[in-house]
Formats: sequence, C-alpha cells, structure tokens
Amino acid sequence: MKLVQIAFLGLLAASSVSAQQPPTSIPTISSENIARQGAFYVGGSYVGEPGEETMGGAMYVEVMVPKEIRHPYPIVLLHGTGQTGFDWLWTPDGRPGWAYNFIDMGYVVYLQDYPARGRSQYVPGIDGELSIRSGPTLEKIFTSPANEDFPQAEKFTQWPGTGKMGDPIMDAFTRTQVQYIGATQAKLTIDANTALLDLIDGPVILLTHSQGGRFGWSIADERPDNIKAIVTVEPSSPPIRSVDSAKVAYRESGGLAWGVGNVPITYDPPISDPSELQVELQNEAEGENLIACYRQKEPARKLPNLQNIPVLFLNGEGGYHRIFDHCLANWLNQAGVSTEYVRLEEVGLPGNGHEMMLELNSKGIAEFISSWLGENIE
Repeated sequence: MKLVQIAFLGLLAASSVSAQQPPTSIPTISSENIARQGAFYVGGSYVGEPGEETMGGAMYVEVMVPKEIRHPYPIVLLHGTGQTGFDWLWTPDGRPGWAYNFIDMGYVVYLQDYPARGRSQYVPGIDGELSIRSGPTLEKIFTSPANEDFPQAEKFTQWPGTGKMGDPIMDAFTRTQVQYIGATQAKLTIDANTALLDLIDGPVILLTHSQGGRFGWSIADERPDNIKAIVTVEPSSPPIRSVDSAKVAYRESGGLAWGVGNVPITYDPPISDPSELQVELQNEAEGENLIACYRQKEPARKLPNLQNIPVLFLNGEGGYHRIFDHCLANWLNQAGVSTEYVRLEEVGLPGNGHEMMLELNSKGIAEFISSWLGENIE
C-alpha cells in the first residue's frame, strides 16, 4: 500500500474516532475512580388475577464500586417524590452528583428507583393513580421561590441559573421529574429496601432525601442491625400535622401521624394506632418564622429500634423546610434517637434549598457528610 493511502486511512480513522465523541452539550463524567458497577432488581412478587399475573413491587438498583474502598460501610441513597436515582448522578448544570462525589471519596454507593417509579415497573390498577408536579410548582418549592411564598425564600442563593421555566438548567431539571404514586408507595419502598439490605448483608449508611426520609425510619425499624447511620436531608415532616409554609401555620390535616411517618413503626410502650400517641403543642415557637412543634407528653414513647443509630439531619437556610424541620428532629431526640440537627449556614454552607444535592455547593455538602460520618461511625 502506498504511503499516501496509508496516511489517508490514518486520517480517516482519526476523523471517525473524533466524530463518535458526544458533543459538549451532552454531559459526561469521568469514571476513572470506578472499579466496577452494576444494575439489578430486588424485591417484588407476582400480582394480578390468576392467569394474568405480573411482577409488581420490584425495585431497580445500581451499585458503583470505587477502585479504592476507603470507608467500611456503603451508602444507600433514597430519593424524593417525583425523582429517581438519576438525581444522585448529575446536577442539572452538568456537574458530578453526590453518587460520584462519594465514589471519589471511596464509598461504595447504591442508588435506586422506587417501585412503580422510573425504571421500576408500574402496575396499572394495582399500584395506584399517578401524579406529576407542574413546572410552576417546581419553581415555587425548589428552584425559584417568590419571597412571599415562605419567609426564608430570599436567602435561597445556591440554585444554578434562574430557576425559571425556559432557563436551560431549569428545563434540564424538569426533565428529570417523573410520575409518582400515592399511599401505596411507602409499603412497596420499605419492602424493596429491606430486600436490598438483606442482599447486601452487612451494615450500611442510609442517605435519605425528602420523601425518602420517612421511608428511611421504617427501613431502619425493620432492619436496625443493618443500619450503621442515617443521614437525612430535609426529610418529610413535620410530626402530627402539615404546615402552610406561606402562612407559617398548621393546616387542619396532613402531617406524619406516626410522628416520623404515616405507616406503623415500633414504639415502646407499643401502640397499634397513631391516635394512642399523647401529644401537645409547644406554647411558643423556638424562633422567628418557625412553627411551634408538636411533641409527646412525658413520659415519651421511644423508638427502640432506632436508638443505636446515629442520625445527621441537614436543613438548608433558604428552603421552606426551615419552618418545621426542627420539629421532626426534636421528636426523634425525645423518642431516644440520637439526632444532630445541622443548619447548613452554621457550618459554612449558606443559601441552600430543598434540592441541595443539585445546588452550587453540593460537593461541599457531600464532603461535610463524609466528615461527619468519619467522626461518628468510623
């Protein structure tokens, strides 16, 4: 073959390789610190009429293993309402998400799509009706809250971009928000996660966010020996009744009937119905723009299966959860659960909202979590 032909073929091959690279508009992240990764399903059972059975309640899980495992306990990530495991992978402005942050710090990481959510099958007629949040709702509670929506909104500074529909970063975030089911979600998710913990067969760290927070308490209640610590990021709260954030006042309904969730959990002395919890309302709130808290009357019932699990409870300065999150932290401590409630601005991480794992200082928050885990469980 002539030298000119060889040179031409070499240029053609180089051009072909270059053409196969994704454009810069498609975010990619280095996997240089990942040794192995996999995907699998756990849990589930056959549901439906005889002869028409299908698998329901199974859960999609990914595992990522760093080249150098530097921490003894893996992190299991539980996402919020309308979200999936994707929200732990990338931020909407294209930075590595917490899954990669923790991989780079040497943790094995598990992330999931809840049953009936994302890549986990949804069974029509059995799993319940589907809902989805609108763009204006996402703006109001997550990305661009108006100052009048809740008192702390003006302190919200960490969202990348304007947070308004039409902004490319906001649009990227909205694409990740999916359909979700209602009341049946709790049992499906708790059952699938207990199956996951049984499969892992060793102590883990639960890292929960929002809706995943109330599932986390029940998962730990079912498998206390498998949980080394819980890190919870603005979990579902408050206890007993829900709150109108704009008015900083309780609504007539809603809230966590069982104190930490809306499904039965183990108390000592035991109860069979949440109405057996004897509660009272604080005489006054603990500070400006905070709700007064419901708490148990003394002697308070304890949560015995959670008492040996240290809890890190994170709250952002600029989100609507600031109004009431302290009430859930107080409830946990009163029930004998060692809970450290951290207002992020007090540890040098100001301006966060509810989606802090996607915000500008997300990596710094992940590093703070790792530091806390190193001091408290390793």
